[in-house]
Amino acid sequence: MDNPDRTAQFLAMMEERRRDLRTRFTQILPTGKPFVWEIGCGHGHFLTAYAQAHPDETCIGVDLVSERIERANKKRDRAKLANLHFLHAEARLFLEMLPTEARFSRLFILFPDPWPKLRHHKHRIMQPDFLSDAAKRAGEGGRLYFRTDFTPYFDDTRLVFIEHPVWSLDATAGETWPFEQETVFQSRAESYHSLIAAVRTDKKAAAT
Repeated sequence: MDNPDRTAQFLAMMEERRRDLRTRFTQILPTGKPFVWEIGCGHGHFLTAYAQAHPDETCIGVDLVSERIERANKKRDRAKLANLHFLHAEARLFLEMLPTEARFSRLFILFPDPWPKLRHHKHRIMQPDFLSDAAKRAGEGGRLYFRTDFTPYFDDTRLVFIEHPVWSLDATAGETWPFEQETVFQSRAESYHSLIAAVRTDKKAAAT
């Protein structure tokens, strides 16, 4: 049975998060330029290093765990990086609240939770519907970079891209990983797999 009070609290919380994102977007999104996005930024190791190496690019990392965002923000502040921002947000809500004109140039998804049990696969971020929504916000020449140490997740994700009507792996054939910075999960992995995908130019209009 539904709990009206709990439902009301949840709806109020979600509306507050939407308001917070709208406010932050007005503060941090570059005007007329794409941004670099990392989903599951953790403590900010990768994106802090990336932002240092690319001072002219606006970088935004999101994570579901507030403690991780707090630690990531401390890294940013120590490095004094005005082009770097970390937000406590869920990826789908982030996409939902992005201003219509906002576009990303690069999207990094590094070592996401693989949800290895079959009944939990629905929780994985690399789903066709999410990729369709993300494609709508990819700028010209935008790329998605995915890396995991869980081979079954990599195989499943690769198949999702192969079958997806908008994203293409062929369009990035021969491309190399654009920036290397070892994350916590990468340092623990014996091996890992990477892929790069792009929105097909012949399908870009349909995606938007």
